[in-house]
Amino acid sequence: MMPLAGAYIADAYLGRYKTFIIASCIYVVGMCLLTLAVSLPALRPPRCDEGENCPEASSLQYGVFFLALYIIAIGTGGTKPNISTMGADQFDEFEPKERSYKLSFFNWWFFSIFFGTLFANTFLVFIQERVGWTIGYGLPTLGLAVSVLVFLGGTPFYRHKLPSGSPITRMLQVYVAAVKKWKLRVPDDPKELHELSIEQYACSGRNRIDRSSSLRLKNPSFYPFKIHCIFPCHLNHLHNSPRSLLSVFLTRPL
Repeated sequence: MMPLAGAYIADAYLGRYKTFIIASCIYVVGMCLLTLAVSLPALRPPRCDEGENCPEASSLQYGVFFLALYIIAIGTGGTKPNISTMGADQFDEFEPKERSYKLSFFNWWFFSIFFGTLFANTFLVFIQERVGWTIGYGLPTLGLAVSVLVFLGGTPFYRHKLPSGSPITRMLQVYVAAVKKWKLRVPDDPKELHELSIEQYACSGRNRIDRSSSLRLKNPSFYPFKIHCIFPCHLNHLHNSPRSLLSVFLTRPL
């Protein structure tokens, strides 16, 4: 649930960059607290004796351990849904060369995730079992802190996408429009659903959403409203209209 909340906050309010930085700091704090919980004698339960008689953890030890897990969960909720999408924002979808770079980025992205999972389930588990929990948790904590510093170092070079409002509201607007216009006949030519050319969408920094054959229920929502104006309408005046759902408009001056 936390990644859903993190994605919503990033899209509606803070943006991906700020959300990721704040969540990363929270993540580091949680990892540091978890490392302390397994390292300090006062915060970890005593070892089991030879008879497998394990003393029960105190309320303080339970509290610190679960507090660290909850803090990590909050940090994960802000980092996981935003770092990959922010990486995708660095590539222009309308440039063929950058589009190919974007595909390469996701290939290396998933490779690093799977390699990190393999590393954590083998090497780190070995360190925790044979060397100690302090080093076993200290290494990923140190790696996380270094990665955040490296990410901050590249701040001047990033492309930042501003918050665009609640995605839930826009999604609901599409379904409401589809229900209201369900009797409307959708044109056979998909080009009639978009007033602007793809180059004009690129200049405004918006992606044109093409008609889909899988969810045909939403296709009527693409068909623009007929907006009548007393004076000649300009596209910029309609851009922020509450009735506009997508980057689709139809202006008809009287």
